[in-house]
Amino acid sequence: MFNSSSPGSGFRRAAFAAVLLGGTALGGLAAINGARAAGEGAVRVPIAAIQPAAPARALPDFADLVARTKPAVVSITTEMSAPAAANDEETPATPFGRTMPHGRSQPVEARGSGFLIDAGGIIVTNNHVVENARSVSVQLDDGTTLAAKVIGRDKRSDLAVLKVTADHPLPYVDLGDSAAVRPGEWVVAMGNPFGLGGSVTAGIVSASGRDIHSGPYDNYIQVDAPINRGNSGGPLFTQDGRVVGVNTAILSPSGGSVGIGFAIPSDMVRTVVAQLRQSGHVTRGYLGVESQPVTPEMARALQLAPGHGGALVAGIEANSPAAKAGLQPGDVISAVDGHAVESPRDLALDVSGVKPGTETKLSVVRDGNARIFAVAVSELPNDRTAARDEGSAEPKGKSIGLALAPLSPQLRDRLSLPAGARGAVVAEVKPGSPAEASGLRQGDVVMGVGTKAVTSPEEAVGAIRQSTQAGHTVALRVMRDGHTAFVAVNPAADSSGTDQGAEPDAQG
Repeated sequence: MFNSSSPGSGFRRAAFAAVLLGGTALGGLAAINGARAAGEGAVRVPIAAIQPAAPARALPDFADLVARTKPAVVSITTEMSAPAAANDEETPATPFGRTMPHGRSQPVEARGSGFLIDAGGIIVTNNHVVENARSVSVQLDDGTTLAAKVIGRDKRSDLAVLKVTADHPLPYVDLGDSAAVRPGEWVVAMGNPFGLGGSVTAGIVSASGRDIHSGPYDNYIQVDAPINRGNSGGPLFTQDGRVVGVNTAILSPSGGSVGIGFAIPSDMVRTVVAQLRQSGHVTRGYLGVESQPVTPEMARALQLAPGHGGALVAGIEANSPAAKAGLQPGDVISAVDGHAVESPRDLALDVSGVKPGTETKLSVVRDGNARIFAVAVSELPNDRTAARDEGSAEPKGKSIGLALAPLSPQLRDRLSLPAGARGAVVAEVKPGSPAEASGLRQGDVVMGVGTKAVTSPEEAVGAIRQSTQAGHTVALRVMRDGHTAFVAVNPAADSSGTDQGAEPDAQG
């Protein structure tokens, strides 16, 4: 529960012909079965086979596209100290922008990619390409090298904006509409992989809206165009020559391209870059909640309809917009200004796009009832992310296998809990119990049961008893390592995932 879950190949004509032949054979079989059924006096039921599409077009030629757009793509070299370079060492599932030559004395150089978005020398790249840089230089497609100034960086979106000055207007490209990008369409990636500037690769869009768990605003375009270290910050083009993404990360067990790359969508790039150009930083909306997905088990625990989506509020920061508006842990946020929220990521993206100071309407489900809350969204602080004495009564209903203790000052200090934390400390988790199966462990602090806050072991036990007697899965709001989350505990399950036939005798 608390573990983090954490970047084309052509097709042979023979293979494609085999697919067409297979489709034809299926169509023929459907016709034979239909005729046989009709001959036996059965009711005729039309059987519609999926028909092959028109003959495939020839593979696209990207030469004209490359000739038009390549002059706007640049190679970026950053100079940094050796410790900063070592701390930025790449891993297979992380941003891949810097290619670092080995065996050089301090300072060292790292390389990435970027592209011009206006004739005055404004360049877009990744934050991780220029982060910790002592100096930055840019090489244009014609070989000209210019000093670059970083005018703004945003770590949360991994975007940065540079400025170079030339004695003539520079070629540039336009940002396209990433929302219109469809899986299966051809795209072209350009950049400076391994220091080989001006490299071009092609592939298709594999998926959109990917969350790779690199941050709260993940919304990547996944592509299979071969991209490698040094490609970070380079543009991803559609066939009309517009930029629909900024190549940022790869997923690879080896560190090289295996056909799974990720690009920041241009719609996000457009918004972030505009703010970086204007003020050097990005302003985002801030609600002040910790949220988690509504899993099927959690939906049952909260008595929501099967398949109910949304963002389950696990914690609310004091004096935050959410707290002032009256939101509570256990609320499920299902929409922001009418825009459906299916997950915590949707909530983070929607709220981040709200201008601070603007009142927004949140659709919330509380205790099974739909409600609307008006929230005055504030600005996301810079340091946040869109962030034993035993005693309890023995419940008469089915126990979940917990022994709870009061939250004494000594325990509060030992567990490094906030001064305002209230609840009951998990003193023991019975082996094989439903509590163990749900991932609870000693030292967790139970702060609530469902939407009800608890301040003592007795309150917690009473609320747990009420849920188990009604046969419900219990939703416990738990604090661990300074973070709060809901944990669904099924009283009928043990840690092996099987139902228990006997009632456990541990405290609840």
